Amino acid sequence: MKRLAILFSCLFALSTVASATSDFNKVWKAEYTKGDDVDADFKKVARKAGCFVCHVKGEKKTSRNEYGTAVSEFLNKDDFPKEYIRASPDEAKAKILEGIKKANDKKSADGRKFGEKLEANELPATDAKLEG
Repeated sequence: MKRLAILFSCLFALSTVASATSDFNKVWKAEYTKGDDVDADFKKVARKAGCFVCHVKGEKKTSRNEYGTAVSEFLNKDDFPKEYIRASPDEAKAKILEGIKKANDKKSADGRKFGEKLEANELPATDAKLEG
């Protein structure tokens, strides 16, 4: 019985973490891949990238690429528990979008701002690995 309680506690903790980062991804996609004015090729690339817009493919989800590192300076998953997101979805979305936009003002390793790269229909991280 004790093992079962520990298992459910771990699953709950994991679902809360996944929920927050999933919401970050949803807000990012809504901002950069939706709408008629978004380049169709960029939509495909961004959707294929999925979590790897911020994370490093083939590594633990705690590994972030340069864009993910920039975003994490402004967004902390612990500030977005599932209960908060359910109770205040518009407020949570606005805060997430604000954090993403702040990260977009930071510079990539290639010297360009992440936001400039997004405006040019490019993934923001220079070190994004999508293949493999």
